[in-house]
Amino acid sequence: MASPQISAEAERLAVVEIIDAWIAEWLHEGSALVAADRQDVLDGTASHRWYLRFRGEEREFITIWMTFHQRTLHHEAQFMPAPEEQIEAVYAYLLKRNRETYAMAFTLGLEDAIYLEGRVPGSAVSAEELDRIVGATLASCDDLFPTAMSMGYASKYRRAPRP
Repeated sequence: MASPQISAEAERLAVVEIIDAWIAEWLHEGSALVAADRQDVLDGTASHRWYLRFRGEEREFITIWMTFHQRTLHHEAQFMPAPEEQIEAVYAYLLKRNRETYAMAFTLGLEDAIYLEGRVPGSAVSAEELDRIVGATLASCDDLFPTAMSMGYASKYRRAPRP
């Protein structure tokens, strides 16, 4: 017997409740999440958008945008600005790293900036899935950022000293 389909409105409300509760728990725990903001999207392209700002290791902060569309939660983080040097090498490096990311990929966004993006069905949104999305995003940014920046900004970028 097939399970009944969840209505779009019920699914939307469930996703909003799950994400808001997850954020409250992370903020309460004193974790790497340092700020969060939720906005209603009024242009008809989505219903809600969350901006989550995390403390990073290689970058001071990493912001993850989560946007709930009709039936999917889209998540993205700006990984780095458009490379100025060794452009093809940077793209090749990140395309090869796409094989190692789970349910995410490096993409080109506005002004050719590089983003790390993914989507999950609304029905899959849970505290565990949000932990996975955030953990994978932060780990990928912290692990790959220094190499990509060292290539794309070889004459300008210097890795922050380790404490």
